[in-house]
Amino acid sequence: MILIVDFGSQTAHLIKRRLRDLGTESELIHPEDALLKINELKPAGIILSGGPASVYEKGAPTLSKKVFTNKVPILGICYGFQLTAKLLGGKVIAGRKEYGPARISIINSKSSIINKIPKEFTVWQSHGDEVVKLPPGFKVLGATKIVPFAFVHNSKNIFGVQFHPEVEHTENGTKILENFIELCGIKGLTRTINIRDLIEDIKKTVGGSYVIGAISGGVDSTVAGTLAAHAIGKRFIPIYVENGLMREGTADHVRIIFKQFGIVPKVIKCEREMLRRLKGITDPEKKRTIIGNFYIELFEKEFEKLKKTKPISHLLQGTIYSDVIESQGTRHAAKIKSHHNVGGLPATMKLKLLEPVRNLYKDEVRALGKKLGLPDDFIWKQPFPGPGYAIRIRGGVTAERLIKQKMADKIILEELEHSNILKNVFLSFPVLTGAESTAVKGDGRFFGEVIAVRIVESRDVMTSTWSRIPYGILQKISSRIVNEVPNVSRVVYDITTKPPATMEWE
Repeated sequence: MILIVDFGSQTAHLIKRRLRDLGTESELIHPEDALLKINELKPAGIILSGGPASVYEKGAPTLSKKVFTNKVPILGICYGFQLTAKLLGGKVIAGRKEYGPARISIINSKSSIINKIPKEFTVWQSHGDEVVKLPPGFKVLGATKIVPFAFVHNSKNIFGVQFHPEVEHTENGTKILENFIELCGIKGLTRTINIRDLIEDIKKTVGGSYVIGAISGGVDSTVAGTLAAHAIGKRFIPIYVENGLMREGTADHVRIIFKQFGIVPKVIKCEREMLRRLKGITDPEKKRTIIGNFYIELFEKEFEKLKKTKPISHLLQGTIYSDVIESQGTRHAAKIKSHHNVGGLPATMKLKLLEPVRNLYKDEVRALGKKLGLPDDFIWKQPFPGPGYAIRIRGGVTAERLIKQKMADKIILEELEHSNILKNVFLSFPVLTGAESTAVKGDGRFFGEVIAVRIVESRDVMTSTWSRIPYGILQKISSRIVNEVPNVSRVVYDITTKPPATMEWE
């Protein structure tokens, strides 16, 4: 097996997932425990993950130098590479920054880790520090235009990469990991997610109790709910909160999905109260917390009603791993934002959480949904955030701004569908930016809000790139929004990758 030392990277768990896809067992460990775990488990290889810290900062996570004397292949990724360089005699500084795509050129092909890899390819970067001096004995395998030491190795099979081979947008990243696995002497086997095991886990966890399900109508919560319905049948009680922040038709969609199990979801209508609680709230973290707390309050009210006749033990959520890691899900990770179903939850709850897809990524959840027999048009439906339109409206959420957001969202979806592009994009939405600009309407000066359009391509949510939508379609979207949505002065198109941007603006 391979040990992954987790320095708090947003993609440390993704490394484990990639190794699993390649049929290789791995275990995530903290750097403080690394030497003990290495001596105990005798791994065939070690991967040092990235992380948000800087290796030269006081209190930055580190390792014992003895880790590098175990005579097994070691791969340092980003922070892991920088720490390797520092510990073995190199130098790291706050250097030239790279966020998102970069082209790397292989300048030394004398290493089996780059077997069957082209001389030039695109990698995904996310760093503000740079190795400016290599440790003794290290040689350069590849470089970008900005970073000369982007891919290095030494004769002891210690490798370092400044980029992230684990993310989907790094070309040949999986091949690099596959080559590393082979260097470790591991022969991987193809493995898939076992639905039966997931269902049995739910049965074991729940026992004879009932479960309330927080169903948003999105892929994640519906797949989680479908697993629960298979496991415990009508002891699963799905609840959809119609709070005015979700796309139209979502409630009907939820009813259709669970009809096959003879289950009728409960729909709670609370738009007026939701807007009241969000009144005057502009901070995105506060929005998420308010929405998360309100959901739990509603579910616990239902729990109080139902517990008189039914033994209810758990609240099911469709939490996936990208939610967890962005909400500071590991010891050394940075907090990006509190997802309403993770960091947005209250400290104490009357119900235990049941999260059957918590350790899966978006593409894995979709594959699971397909195996469960969910319709394709649902499986490939765009993901929609749990807090809904509230985090696509910068600043305060009002009834008027909510109408504007829904109108603009509908226009984008319609134009992408008419152009036969909608099925090819991962996510599309408008953002009410809160910024205002001057326009000319009817030969008169007009001062109105700027709407940003974000359309991205991704697979597992951990990285993304902006969609290259034809200019003619963008023009139609822009013209319709400016002409049809009240008090809008102009439309801009967001062409930022993840990293450095997140999928959503808030």
